[in-house]
Amino acid sequence: MSIKKSIYTVSALTSELKTLLDENYPIVWITGEVTNFASPGSGHFYFTLKDSKAQISAVMFKGQNRKLSFQPENGMEITGLCRISVYEPRGTYQAIFEHIEPKGTGALQIAFEQLKKRLADEGLFDDNYKISIPFLPSKISIITSPSGAVIHDIMNIIYRRYSNSYIEIIPARVQGQESVEEISKALDLVNSRMASDVIILARGGGSLEDLHAFNSETVARAIFASKIPVVSAVGHETDFTISDFVADMRAPTPSAAAELIVPEKIILKKQCAGLEKSLSNAFAWYSDILRSKLKAMTQRLKDPEKPIQDCRLKIDDLVSRMARACLGDFLKNKEKSELLIRHLYANNTMAMIKNYNALLGRLSDNLFKLNELNMVKHKFKIREISGRLHAMNPEAILERGYSITRILSEKTIIKDPEVINEGQIIETLLAKGKITSKVEGKAAYVKKDL
Repeated sequence: MSIKKSIYTVSALTSELKTLLDENYPIVWITGEVTNFASPGSGHFYFTLKDSKAQISAVMFKGQNRKLSFQPENGMEITGLCRISVYEPRGTYQAIFEHIEPKGTGALQIAFEQLKKRLADEGLFDDNYKISIPFLPSKISIITSPSGAVIHDIMNIIYRRYSNSYIEIIPARVQGQESVEEISKALDLVNSRMASDVIILARGGGSLEDLHAFNSETVARAIFASKIPVVSAVGHETDFTISDFVADMRAPTPSAAAELIVPEKIILKKQCAGLEKSLSNAFAWYSDILRSKLKAMTQRLKDPEKPIQDCRLKIDDLVSRMARACLGDFLKNKEKSELLIRHLYANNTMAMIKNYNALLGRLSDNLFKLNELNMVKHKFKIREISGRLHAMNPEAILERGYSITRILSEKTIIKDPEVINEGQIIETLLAKGKITSKVEGKAAYVKKDL
């Protein structure tokens, strides 16, 4: 084997390996377990495919995965058709899938289970959203294929049970690529009219592929959005579809749907006859009871004339007693009024006012005289106190020839020659002025000096 002597760059080697893989493995089938599954905003699928000994990176682009009827999940075993290539920026080889399908369980079954779980989590199967089926619908809309045997079975049973029922057939394909859109539009059409009491969504049995339209998310959401109750009658008794879980009622078969929503007219007539008889008997029984009560009350009823006469006598007696009582009250009040008038004349108001005026005049004179005496008395007392006060006034003492001597700086009156010193300035207050002098000498008080 010859060995090339040239030195490769990383990109050149990676490119040559990519060419080798593209040429030698243009298309291969591969099987393994899905791990590390991711679907970013681009819509591509990125995952790792592994078995017990090895693993390989894998990708499925948006253009191819949109055709899938199921969503790959971690742990799912798949088989797929892919190309083997090299992702040059990282130098890793990868499988680019064109088609994948579950290993073992079919793709449609997995898609059914995945959609069922997702819609259940959203609450589309909750009983709180179910609408009650009317007891006797006046108009029934049937969405199904007009050429199948299903529509004839349903109509025969409905007309046999209740021939007055009005049936409206909304033709729609129940199998094939266009069936999903036609069924959804049929449901929207019936709801836009709001003239029907119930909708039957029906078709016969078939494989899971045949029932694809009734397992689609579009039809499920159209049923859930319906304001008119929907009965799902798809397939045989053992067949279950997404429509059965979303619908307001599931019928095991289309024929059973007709029997569930329409009662038998003969049975209803018998029930009405029985109710009519029961009602008639009840009225007769109640009439007998009322007739017996009326007879008993009539026997206990007295002659109405006697109570009226008794009432008249009682009224006359009450009127007589009321008249006597009113007259007695009148005389009593009259006597009391006369007594009050006599007392009023005895206590003449004008005389009382005149006496009080005279008394007031006398009291006023006495008060005036007493006031004058007190004023004279207080005048003498004030004059006496004023004389005493004047005699004690220092100015009056100065007018009699006396003087007051005090230290000039301190304004302190000198009572003792010991409080001053020779040469100190003193001030002498006289009746008509003052004299400022300087102390030349001082001596204690001697009586003989006076």
